[in-house]
Amino acid sequence: MQNSFAIVATRTMQEYAEKVVQKLIHFPSFTEQAGHINRVDTLKVSVFADGELEVSVDSSLRGQDVYLFANAARNMAGIPVEEAKIELYHAVDALKRSQAERIIVFEPYVSCSRSDRTTRRNSVGLWIHFKILAALGTQHIITYQLHSDKSKSMVDPTICAIDDVPGLTLLKQHLCDTYIQTIDQLYSVVKPQWAFCSVDAGGEKLARSFANAFGAPLVVAHKQRDYSKVNTVESINILSAEPIKGKTLWIVDDMVDTAGSVYSLIKTLANLEPAEINLLAVHAVFSPPALDRLTELSTMGLLKHIMVTDTVFCPECFMDDLPNLEIVPSTELSAQIIATIAEDKSLGNLLKPFNAEEYLRRPKLL
Repeated sequence: MQNSFAIVATRTMQEYAEKVVQKLIHFPSFTEQAGHINRVDTLKVSVFADGELEVSVDSSLRGQDVYLFANAARNMAGIPVEEAKIELYHAVDALKRSQAERIIVFEPYVSCSRSDRTTRRNSVGLWIHFKILAALGTQHIITYQLHSDKSKSMVDPTICAIDDVPGLTLLKQHLCDTYIQTIDQLYSVVKPQWAFCSVDAGGEKLARSFANAFGAPLVVAHKQRDYSKVNTVESINILSAEPIKGKTLWIVDDMVDTAGSVYSLIKTLANLEPAEINLLAVHAVFSPPALDRLTELSTMGLLKHIMVTDTVFCPECFMDDLPNLEIVPSTELSAQIIATIAEDKSLGNLLKPFNAEEYLRRPKLL
């Protein structure tokens, strides 16, 4: 049985949410509900002269499950991080006061996800974010590829559920669809000639998931950081069971922020004479000077392909600077997640490990 639901969005995610709606209403089960589902523009923001804001709901959502799309990273509306967060919190409060049955916050990229380490005297941004959302009445949080597995433990499941969907699966599917395509290519090219490399020791698990999925070798980069400075790498050691020379390398990470780690790593890997070096990342944060660094590497011929998802908005000017940038859409997966939850089905199939051979052997729908 389907639950009655609607999709809304803060100003930062309205275009993304519209695309999700369009994907969703093409599912046979939801076609006739298009008018009820699409409430993307129902949230209205009033900004006062002193900078404070207020969010109101301009149509009835009483008794419905509401999927609220939000993002505090770079966005089409140009809203800064902290204002976007405050708008999200106000939106949850407004929906609660509108007597929505259940509030599900769908935040494809959680901008504060790296603020997850606890020391004696530091704030923990991710814990604060989750705590506020749960306290305001959010009952379910959905996101893609949090920075660490431990992040999910910050949410009390008796108050608010959380599903962290592996966004890297989108990149694995895109590799199969675009670069591999056949089982023969997988066995003759990928397994013997490709390798997947972590950005650092902490990212080994992500790179290993690709190595296991495609049956290719794993390369681990171990970097020494200068912790007295932000985003600073002193040296990098490369660990590999096989020679890197002549290999097609794919560097794997959950996000690219300033691209400092990637820049240093690619310069180090280039000395080992791989056939080509490519970059895979779920979240294209691209804080300055990331574009300058990636453009320099691309211009020098050290970086061939850059593959990211659309969880963070990438303006067209990025494509001008980086013609080798590929943006993999996540909106269809977002629609599948909502359809699965709305029909009270398990998300297990969307969370299980990806296997390239199984994927390539599936019959393709025309």
